[in-house]
Amino acid sequence: MIRIVIAEDQALLLEAMGNLLNLEDDIEVVGQAGNGVEALTLVQQLQPDVCIMDIEMPEKNGLEAAEVLQDSDCKVIILTTFARPGYYQRALRADVRGYLLKDNPSEELASSIRSVMDGMRIYSNELLDEDCNEENIGILAQKSSQNNKGSVKNYLSSIMDKIKLPTG
Repeated sequence: MIRIVIAEDQALLLEAMGNLLNLEDDIEVVGQAGNGVEALTLVQQLQPDVCIMDIEMPEKNGLEAAEVLQDSDCKVIILTTFARPGYYQRALRADVRGYLLKDNPSEELASSIRSVMDGMRIYSNELLDEDCNEENIGILAQKSSQNNKGSVKNYLSSIMDKIKLPTG
């Protein structure tokens, strides 16, 4: 069972996301937070596998909370409505495992959670910074190899394909 904490400051969206994810056979939402500080407290208390966080939250935003969780066993997935300059780079540096759009279908979120648990990193093309380059891919490769899960070459090929970089 994949244990999840969700941090979202919009109560209706928080409840809806929790209910949809709880419908999955292999996912259990163990905690819900309305801001980044609450999320950090819940992660510390409940030790979930994954924390799904909105970026724009009061008290501590999702990226700030992800930076605090960077060295923990909890994998962070950031959900956002739209791209902002610099957020993608900051998400990479904070070892965020997923950086996804909120308007994706719930099945895609559940699938992304499973992929993250399998050691993959999932980033929505629409959220990549325009200045994304091979240096960024190197950061991702380094973090993937530190985790020693899956094939870094496969991750890089997939990412390069998604951001239209040559793989050769």
